[in-house]
Amino acid sequence: MTTRKRRKWLGASVLGAAALLGAGWLAWIDLPRRISTDVLDLLPTGERSPELGMMRSLASESEARVMLFVLTDGAGQPAPQGAAGRFAAELARQPDFAGARALDEAAPFDALGRRLFELRFTLLFPSWLRERAAAYAATGGDQDHFADWLAGDAAARLNRFLGTPEALPYQDALPADPLLLAPGLIERTQKGLALLQSPVSSAIAAPTRVWAQIAVSPLRDEGQQPVFAAIEKALASTRRVYPGVSIAYTGVNRFAAVSRARIRGELGWLNILSIAAVLAVALIFIRRTRRALHLAPPVLLAVLGAWVCTTAVFERVHILVFVVGSLLTGVAVDYGFYLYMQAPGSPGEDYWDKVRRLKKPLLSSCFTTVAGFALLLLSELPLIRQLGLFVAAGLLCALAGAIVYFSILDDAFLEARAFSGFRGGAPATRRKVRVVLITLWFATLPGLLLVRWKDDIRDMEIPSPSVEREDARIRALFGGASVQTVYLTHGRSLSEARDALDRFETWLLAAGGGARFANLGAIIPTEAEHAEALRFVRQHPEFPARLRLALAASGFDADGFEPFFTAYSSFAAHASGADLDAAVRSLRSSLAGPLSLLLHAGQPQSWFVTLASHAPAETPPAATQTVSADELQSLNRIFGRYRQSALQISLAGLAIVGAGVLITYGFRDGARIFSIPCGAALGLFGLFGWLGHPLNLFHVLGAFLGVCLTHNYSIFSVSSAYRREPPPVSVRLSALCAAGSFGVLALSAIPVVHALGETVAMMVLTALLAIEFEHFAAIADKK
Repeated sequence: MTTRKRRKWLGASVLGAAALLGAGWLAWIDLPRRISTDVLDLLPTGERSPELGMMRSLASESEARVMLFVLTDGAGQPAPQGAAGRFAAELARQPDFAGARALDEAAPFDALGRRLFELRFTLLFPSWLRERAAAYAATGGDQDHFADWLAGDAAARLNRFLGTPEALPYQDALPADPLLLAPGLIERTQKGLALLQSPVSSAIAAPTRVWAQIAVSPLRDEGQQPVFAAIEKALASTRRVYPGVSIAYTGVNRFAAVSRARIRGELGWLNILSIAAVLAVALIFIRRTRRALHLAPPVLLAVLGAWVCTTAVFERVHILVFVVGSLLTGVAVDYGFYLYMQAPGSPGEDYWDKVRRLKKPLLSSCFTTVAGFALLLLSELPLIRQLGLFVAAGLLCALAGAIVYFSILDDAFLEARAFSGFRGGAPATRRKVRVVLITLWFATLPGLLLVRWKDDIRDMEIPSPSVEREDARIRALFGGASVQTVYLTHGRSLSEARDALDRFETWLLAAGGGARFANLGAIIPTEAEHAEALRFVRQHPEFPARLRLALAASGFDADGFEPFFTAYSSFAAHASGADLDAAVRSLRSSLAGPLSLLLHAGQPQSWFVTLASHAPAETPPAATQTVSADELQSLNRIFGRYRQSALQISLAGLAIVGAGVLITYGFRDGARIFSIPCGAALGLFGLFGWLGHPLNLFHVLGAFLGVCLTHNYSIFSVSSAYRREPPPVSVRLSALCAAGSFGVLALSAIPVVHALGETVAMMVLTALLAIEFEHFAAIADKK
């Protein structure tokens, strides 16, 4: 076997083994389960902000797992309430659901009322005592006579209460509650209670509704299709008793499933169009189009290597990495173009001699770009780390694959079409064009001062208008009106969150606008209120006796209130500071249905949920430790912070790329090489500023990638400039292929992918134009 044949056999064996190992790895790891569509996987699990901690818990533990169902009969009218009960029971039996309840049942509020009555001294008595103490202070009385006043006031209030229609439902409970703790709570929360019960408009027939909660996060695979299958199973069982029943439902998992399907669809057609765009450009410029197909294997090996490396390092990889990774097609083809389209330096030149001749631009362009992207591994943001590894590994595989693959060809030279030479006109014309380009560039620079940043985590997903409309319709039937705002008041402990809730309520009332709100603040006292209640029962042991006398003086049979005095005596004898936490846990276990979402006690954050109608437009002050859950503004602020971090890392990466060029080519030529991509980035951002086009994290990443790409083109063309020749056709092909590849990304319905695509495509075209005229300028000056 000749040396040439051995090299071809060895090269083919290496490439075949690499392809088989890569395909085997992807088949072995169960790739679909390793790809995530969970938007929170884009953010680090160790995020230090309490807002993200709450959002993660809401996504995996509570509100995001809620699904809402509306049942109708065959005529489109509300289904019988029995159908809702049957459907809820069937759902609750499914392992994919943590629970389900027909919302028109009074059971959740009945269970809450019973538990509150059992815990009335621990939970309701402190707030009642605070109110009465404030009323006594307004009379100007001294503290020595407070217990006497309180006993007389309680008896008088009870007397007045019995003369009202509202007393009738409480007749059986009053012997155990002469202080009116339970009726007082209802009076204080009467307006907010309507928000919790989610009434619908009286102009329409009351819908038949079911509230359910799935057992896992709706953003995971197991929270989507398996749940939908369980719903169909429960519906089929319900129809056996109630024929013709149909359901409409909504939940976070519906949005996640639609977005996942559309993103996966985009992953397919973006890659196909990207490859098609690259091949179309190549076929236009290449003389023998069939031989252009040899450019595909190195590109496919690059994509395969990127997938293997990324999935080997990261347990779960967000699907956006692979969508954005489709851009690798337009980048990886660069090395193939430069190797394949370089004519032999001399007749009969050996392929490996050509590789050694071209190694300087090949290695410098590859390794400086790889070093820049490898720096992205230092980012806090998982998406950026994954993308950095994906591109860096893909570029290394592209270079290695191109070198090895073309070594197995008998003729490793691809001839370009004759019209590919661009002469750019007379020297005077070129000078005029340069003046125009430089003038336009300076005109764009003031636009950098007008740049606006808008980071929205929802731009990571594809909008689904039809699903959004259905969601709005169903939530309206559940009383989820647009005037209702959801707030989360958080703290490192439940006590801290409860104190913050007091501050938030004070702000909400002071903000005006007639806001009504509901939360568990009226039920759960602060630690200070609980401590004051304990102090009162210990410092005023005479209060029960004074109350007996006051009740007798008001005409009551004091012995009829013995259940109260027995319970009060037990509370006074055994109450301690630890009772409040135990009572809250007991209360939490009795919350069912929508009520269970109002409170979270745990680590690292506890919070209270407040539902408010006609809430003020202003953002709650930071001192209230409250954020609006509706608009995810807190996550957007976090995302903006990561954009600043990515900008810093990108600048450091560009410094590495620039330093590599300066070291390799010297200061004068290195600065000339690197000024073109950097100037293109500044000019493009200035143009965006003038146009008022808001920028985000992916514009930053696009600019970073664009600089890395276009600096490759400068490197590849500098050798031609030394020989007083125009840039090689391989540079033009690479640039146009990259522009086509990223132009395809600009067609994406995912806003952030669109942002990245348009940024890189515009940068590549701008830099290509500058390279053409800048290099001809140097040649013209030497003539």
